[in-house]
Amino acid sequence: MSQFEIVMPKLGESIQEGTITKWFVKEGDTIEEDDVLFEVATDKVDSEIPSPVDGVVSKILYPEDSLVPVGEKLAIINMEGGDDEGELPAAGSQPDDTLAVQVPKGGESQQEDSQVEKTSGKGLKSLSNRFYSPLVKKIAREENITVEELETIEGSGAGGRVQKKDILGYIEGRKLGKAAPVSKGPTKSRHEPIPVSIGAHDQIIEMDRVRKLIAEHMVMSKQVSPHVTSVVEADVTNLVHWRTKNKDAFQQRYGEKITYMPVFTEAVAQALSEFPLVNSSIDGDKIILKKDINIGIAVAKPDGNLIVPVIKNSGQKNLVGLTKELNRLAMAARENKLSMDEIEGGTFTITNFGSFRNIIGTPIINQPQVAILATGSIEKKPAVMETPTGDAIVIRHKMFLSLSYDHRIVDGALGGAFLRRIADILEEFNINRAI
Repeated sequence: MSQFEIVMPKLGESIQEGTITKWFVKEGDTIEEDDVLFEVATDKVDSEIPSPVDGVVSKILYPEDSLVPVGEKLAIINMEGGDDEGELPAAGSQPDDTLAVQVPKGGESQQEDSQVEKTSGKGLKSLSNRFYSPLVKKIAREENITVEELETIEGSGAGGRVQKKDILGYIEGRKLGKAAPVSKGPTKSRHEPIPVSIGAHDQIIEMDRVRKLIAEHMVMSKQVSPHVTSVVEADVTNLVHWRTKNKDAFQQRYGEKITYMPVFTEAVAQALSEFPLVNSSIDGDKIILKKDINIGIAVAKPDGNLIVPVIKNSGQKNLVGLTKELNRLAMAARENKLSMDEIEGGTFTITNFGSFRNIIGTPIINQPQVAILATGSIEKKPAVMETPTGDAIVIRHKMFLSLSYDHRIVDGALGGAFLRRIADILEEFNINRAI
């Protein structure tokens, strides 16, 4: 008999942990391959995780409602007739440097990267209570960083977790002969929270799980990316008149209600193709130019939280295709039916402040992207226009566009030119465009 380890799967490129919301099995249960083991929830979606093997549930290591890092062992399954020396994949997607290994019953369970062998000859798990991601452990191993050195690195992540930038900063400092910041143990943030006084009539509301994760992601984004926001005002009179004239015919022909958002998405996709540096991500000191233009659209859910479904290959879709995909994803988001594939892989995000009749906003970048566009409410305004007989005051439909961008890679000239290009595309919208 051999044992198989079930680990917390990696459910998305930005997901580092998940919450076990329900176990469908208990210790001693006999299971078959593809039987559902547990349900895991992240800030993105909830997923049911099946078993990749037949066997008996020997041990469940975390109870329901536990928040568990990706790659952490959750349960052990005893398998009849297994090969004691073979290797098998663990349930769910594995983190980049982790491979669950089947070991003889009674033996010590192992993971290839769950321990970083040190000069002392002891593994990381036996010497430390801190959690280190597979990537951090891989870097530590390649740079010959000992357990003792890892323990001195001050982590900037949640709970004092050492992130990639922390260990790379330590390595750079070591090369320059500088001492690393000494960790004082896990902390909730790099700054102590300001005490809040509570009055007798104040109400205390506990954040739900999703709101906590959103809050952490927003704080992380502000810490990682130096945000700059540029704003332009666009005259979208032609677009407003075109939609007013064609919205009923469009819905009758295609069975879809057309809003302004598909047109905004089309304009952004065109601008991204002309300014590819904005369609990128940063990995350390490397710039990753994304080949595909995948535009995420922020959607407010009925519970008040946000989710960002992604329109893949947006630049290859026409206005009808963008409208159909946008309406489908928005409906799935509001009904909590989005799949992981529908929320992953975004390269740029649009958030529509105008849907709440807000005219302008300074959105926070959706990591690991480098820019996000906010579209404001369209309003009628008096404007001065040049005519053959002189200037005249006329009524025009105008809106503000605001772009927040990562100043590590997008300078003011690039950000301003990109934003201006989006405005120009919208202002030049063909009022006689066929549907």
